[in-house]
Amino acid sequence: MEAEITYTPDTGETLVNETFGPNNIRRRTSGAEERHTMSISDGRAAQLSLDGNGFVLVEHRTAVKDFFDAEELKSLYYREVEELIKRISGAKRVVVFDHTLRSGNEAEREARLIREPVLSAHNDYTEWSGPQRVREIMGDEADALLERRFAIIQVWRAIARPIESNPLAMADARSVEPADLLVAERRYPHRVGQTYRLKYNPQHRWYYFPRLRREEAIVFKVFDSQKDGRARFTPHTSFEDPSTPPGAAPRQSIEARALAFF
Repeated sequence: MEAEITYTPDTGETLVNETFGPNNIRRRTSGAEERHTMSISDGRAAQLSLDGNGFVLVEHRTAVKDFFDAEELKSLYYREVEELIKRISGAKRVVVFDHTLRSGNEAEREARLIREPVLSAHNDYTEWSGPQRVREIMGDEADALLERRFAIIQVWRAIARPIESNPLAMADARSVEPADLLVAERRYPHRVGQTYRLKYNPQHRWYYFPRLRREEAIVFKVFDSQKDGRARFTPHTSFEDPSTPPGAAPRQSIEARALAFF
């Protein structure tokens, strides 16, 4: 299919993403945007791998009953995600450190204090903020852990109905040049990080997974310390799917983030 992807042009302006307010659900950003119509392929028909393309779709049933129950997520879902990432990546140790729930319904976002889908191409960590996140989370262990290969891997899924509105598009990491990645400051109330925004390149290859079900998960890599040609950064974005049927339910999704140590 063809659909618009929102990119960030390199105007020289300092790029800032800021979250604030109750449960950090409010957002402010700086920088311009531009939309480009791109071909987005059905990932179900492709041969994909975590180290080759940066992402893969897997069957992954979960025992979670209520994704809005924070205690159930931390006691059950985090363990499920850790085992999944170990199996897919080969990591010896995995530490899930947070998650984000999103909804395409504004009333639900306000009631549950969750975030909206992000409709611009980005990667969650940079060359600097990947190791910095290890230092922030792993404390005294960090220096020793940073001497070996590590990755930051995310798991994204529907939490109820199949995804019809604002599905997630993944950029094939092999089609992204280093010059396409623009550093943006990521401001939280109590810390400052960095993300990448994606600059347009006609060579980008995009994929999505139509009607992603609750029993499936996209596993994708947003940082890898190994610089041997494998996927290191995997830009991604929600997008407006022209095939979304009228009256489709708003998207509900969760992404879990983990450190993977090899």
